[in-house]
Amino acid sequence: MNNKILNPSVAGERIDTYLVTELDITRNFAQKIITDGDVLANDKPIKKNYRTLGTETISVTLKDPVQTETLAEDIPLDIVFEDDEIIIVNKAKGMVVHPAVGNYTGTLVNALMHHAKGSLSGINGEVRPGIVHRIDKDTTGLLVICKNDKSHVFMSDQIKAHSVKRVYEAIVLGTVREDIGTINKPIARHPNDRKKMYVTHINSRNAITHYKVLARYNGYTHIEFVLETGRTHQIRVHMESIGHPVVGDIVYGDKKNKFKIQGQCLHAKKLVLKHPKTHENMEFSADLPEYFKVILNKIK
Repeated sequence: MNNKILNPSVAGERIDTYLVTELDITRNFAQKIITDGDVLANDKPIKKNYRTLGTETISVTLKDPVQTETLAEDIPLDIVFEDDEIIIVNKAKGMVVHPAVGNYTGTLVNALMHHAKGSLSGINGEVRPGIVHRIDKDTTGLLVICKNDKSHVFMSDQIKAHSVKRVYEAIVLGTVREDIGTINKPIARHPNDRKKMYVTHINSRNAITHYKVLARYNGYTHIEFVLETGRTHQIRVHMESIGHPVVGDIVYGDKKNKFKIQGQCLHAKKLVLKHPKTHENMEFSADLPEYFKVILNKIK
C-alpha cells in the first residue's frame, strides 16, 4: 500500500488529468482509483468529474500491484557507484526504467531486482522498487537508485528541493544563438495525446531549463542543460518550443531523423547530490555514449 498526499496549485483542473501528470499513471487507472474511492479531497470521496480548487489536499491510496511472475532478470548494468544506500546507474539507450503496459520485461527495474537481490526501497511499490526519478526510454545516462526507504525519502526530498544537480547534453537542430539562456515555460500533458507533453498555461506546472552552448556546427548545436525542475520530457518539449528540437526526436520535431537513430540524442551526463547517510557531497559523470560521439563526428 502506498499513500500519496498531493496539494494542487491550479484551480479548475480535472482530477484525472491532474493525477495522470502528478503520478505518471494512465487516465484509465486514474479514473479507476477515483471510482474505487481511493482518491479523497480534504478527506472526502470525490467523483470523476471533480475539478481541483487549488487549495485542497488530495489523498491517494495506491494498492500494491499484484505480480504474476518474478521481476528479476539477469540483464547487464553499467554501475557507476554502489554502496549500502544507493546505486548510480548509467542507463543504456532503449531501456525502459520500470515495467508498464507493453514493457513488463527487460526494464531497468527487472535488471535491478536481479542485481540487488531484493535490497531496494519499497516506497514506490513492487513495480518501481528503488526508483526515485526517471529518464526517458531513449535518453541515456545517470540515475540514482535507493536501496532502502530511509535513503529513498532523503533523495526524494533533495529532488523536490531542487538540490540535486542534473546535467544533460544534447545535439539539437539549428543554431542556438545565445551562448547561455533559460527557458521558463510551463508544461502539461497534451490534451489529445497522453504520451506527449506541451507548453501551455492551462492546467500546467512550472518548468525551468537552463542551457549553455558547448559548440556550434553547420545546422546543429551541441548544448548542455541543467534542470531546475524535472517535468516529463522537459528538455525535449522546451527545445521544440524554441524551434530547436533534439536530434532524433521524431515526437517533438525532428521528423526526418537524418541520422536514423533510435530516439532523441540526449544524455544525462552528470549527477551532483548529497549522500543519504554520510551527507557527503558527491558528483558522478558518465561519458557520452558511442551513438552520440558518432553524430558529433559527422556534423563537425
